[in-house]
Amino acid sequence: MPARWTRLLRNLLSALGCFAVAVLFSWQCAAGGKSQRPGYDPAGPAPRFLSEYGFIEGDPQALAAASGVYPYDLISPLFSDYAEKTRFVYLPPGTQVAYHPQEAFEFPVGSALVKTFWYPRADGSKHLVETRLLLRREEGWEALPYRWKADGSDAELALAGGRLRVQPFLATGDATSLDYVIPNKNQCKGCHSVSGSFSPIGPKARNLNRLMNYSQGPVNQLDYWEEEGLLSGLPEPAQRPALADYRESNHPLADRAMAYLEINCGHCHRPEGPANTSGLHLTTLEKDPAHLGFCKSPVAAGKGSGGLRYDIHPGQPDSSILVYRMEQQDPGVRMPELGRQLLHQEGVDLIRQWIASLPGDCSLP
Repeated sequence: MPARWTRLLRNLLSALGCFAVAVLFSWQCAAGGKSQRPGYDPAGPAPRFLSEYGFIEGDPQALAAASGVYPYDLISPLFSDYAEKTRFVYLPPGTQVAYHPQEAFEFPVGSALVKTFWYPRADGSKHLVETRLLLRREEGWEALPYRWKADGSDAELALAGGRLRVQPFLATGDATSLDYVIPNKNQCKGCHSVSGSFSPIGPKARNLNRLMNYSQGPVNQLDYWEEEGLLSGLPEPAQRPALADYRESNHPLADRAMAYLEINCGHCHRPEGPANTSGLHLTTLEKDPAHLGFCKSPVAAGKGSGGLRYDIHPGQPDSSILVYRMEQQDPGVRMPELGRQLLHQEGVDLIRQWIASLPGDCSLP
């Protein structure tokens, strides 16, 4: 190669190198001296602090998703002692989620589901309580609880869980004191188990098929995920299932009740779940009245039956074990067993109203 071309090539490479260094330097300076690119090592140890993942951008109080992290929401959410929840999903660059018509979507290795629990304060600020991460590692999903510091500056890994005093505002506008329980890592497996394997609960097509407010306005979440290159295999809108929002009275009562039972009970009470021996399957996919509990006697409820004969006694909520256990506060009797300390009065009222509307007579053959 002639010397003139050699000098030109050397100068070009030098210029490109300086440009790359300048870009990297400006990026790091803007980030306060450290990279803010979100993510984690799927084969590495869990970071001690939530901030090390880079999922949340700026002031933690704002709970703003970093670039490359996407907020999402559910049609019908799990009740968790009236806590508000902010949800994010992260996928490694260039990867996609695989659509499934019934079960939770299949996420690639390196993905993360980020759910932050918080309560509103009287001054409008957020009392950040905990952030639960589901990390998709090579060997499967891992659950990690992070407890927020009192000043809300960061959250620290809390494998053993914990308790803290909060004052949630109820739907009535009243406040009550609560010893909030952060589950330990092993307790998370108690609900997130499908056929013996750890699995997410919320991100199913029928619970994501809703509008979400993005910068361009309201867009269906599933369409948005596809447009952003996050989701593969999405069918046409008419072929996508959707739950009712149990909080909205404009939906049919039966649809609201089943949506509530699915998200609050169905992760355990399903043929592949931890409570499969009960024979009680509380999902919207179940169509057998006996498996739904209609005139069904409990298998092994013990004192949890309250001396009642049927899981669901059509027309008689006071004679239904389902209602009895939802109303209990005794940890050995109440349902769900984990995830709540307070009675969800609105949920109980919904299930009572639904059972009272059901026709039938369990005394008939």
